[in-house]
Amino acid sequence: MTREDYERYVAAFNARDYDAVFDFYAENPRMAFFGIEITSRQQLKDFYGFLHQYVKETVEVERFAGSDEMAAVEGVVRIEGIDDLTPEILLENGMPQFFPIQTGEVQEMRQYIHYHLKDGKIESVGCALV
Repeated sequence: MTREDYERYVAAFNARDYDAVFDFYAENPRMAFFGIEITSRQQLKDFYGFLHQYVKETVEVERFAGSDEMAAVEGVVRIEGIDDLTPEILLENGMPQFFPIQTGEVQEMRQYIHYHLKDGKIESVGCALV
């Protein structure tokens, strides 16, 4: 994966084009982060479709390293509340580990993302926050 490939992936994510995002993934991917596991196109659409009702999420890539087998990214994820996402709503949707956010509030998080690749597609994703 090249930096240009990844920039196209992030542009699709920032535009909320979930089908274009998932096109970067292998047949049976495994995305695991913060207690959430996504293994299908529909799960990706359901998760981000729900979350993005409440927040505008954008990713800014600061550093990228890639090869045929992996990609590593360091960046800042900016979350802006567009509707109140309360602890109760998060709990009801199986996401009590996520931070509540109110309309107009902004959270910025440094994130390290590690991708394993197979045949040019993302096979698995893991990430950590600082």
